[in-house]
Amino acid sequence: MKLLREPLVHFLLLGAGLFMLFSVVGDSSGTGSNSIVVSTGQVGQLVEIWTRTWQRPPTKEELEGLIEDHIREEVYYREAMAMGLDRDDTIVRRRMRQKLEFLTDDLVAAFDPTEEQLEAYFNEHPDDFRVPSRLSFQQIYFNRDRRGEQAMRDAESLLTRLDGASSDVDTAALGDSLMLPGDYDLVSEDEVARRLGNEFAAALAELQVGRWSGPVESGYGLHLVLIRERQPAFLPALAEVREEVEREWKVARRKEVAEAFYQGLRERYSVIVERESAAGESGARDVAEAGR
Repeated sequence: MKLLREPLVHFLLLGAGLFMLFSVVGDSSGTGSNSIVVSTGQVGQLVEIWTRTWQRPPTKEELEGLIEDHIREEVYYREAMAMGLDRDDTIVRRRMRQKLEFLTDDLVAAFDPTEEQLEAYFNEHPDDFRVPSRLSFQQIYFNRDRRGEQAMRDAESLLTRLDGASSDVDTAALGDSLMLPGDYDLVSEDEVARRLGNEFAAALAELQVGRWSGPVESGYGLHLVLIRERQPAFLPALAEVREEVEREWKVARRKEVAEAFYQGLRERYSVIVERESAAGESGARDVAEAGR
């Protein structure tokens, strides 16, 4: 049974599965023709829908993406019709595309990755699984709106008094009230940035551990800060994040198999996209021929 866990065997079985799908789909397009024409009217409709949604016309690249997605939908729709996936389904066109895509998902779901495949994926995408740096800190807040110019002098005066003090200081009795915690335990820089701003989070990275520092400015005002602990970012062992790596591996594999399946289907069609020329004349055509 060890043979069934070899990556090459998985590749061959996936290929065989795709071949079987092509066989099931057959040569018929389901409409009596293997020609797809994207008319100027359809292109205009795509532009109109995009413009209504985003309050601006699409860029050239965005329009090409809209047209390609329309062609993709037409290809899937015709192939799904040929397979009879429209029976007893009220949302025919989009639902058919989904059903055909689900077939490729089932191919991937039938296989579990080997340890070699997971390790390779883990090594190729380390940043996706890296644990960010974290820190624990206390903060004492000074409200600029309430104290005015005195806020800076009050913060500096308290900092002098706190020099050499430990984390036993009752921060709630000092400074001004703020609808945020005064004590944070092992939070990431992103979490600090969401609560107190990017500049504040970046400034904490420069502060000394175990000593009151500041004042550090945030969008709320001024803060004295005591960094109690700082943990650097690190990449955990594969065993510690195996489930997450396997989940992401399957997502990536589904995309690869689905794209290969779609491209195989699309090559069987001659695609014509009708669009207006640069001079404003209608009827210009881009023709993409494949599979002939």
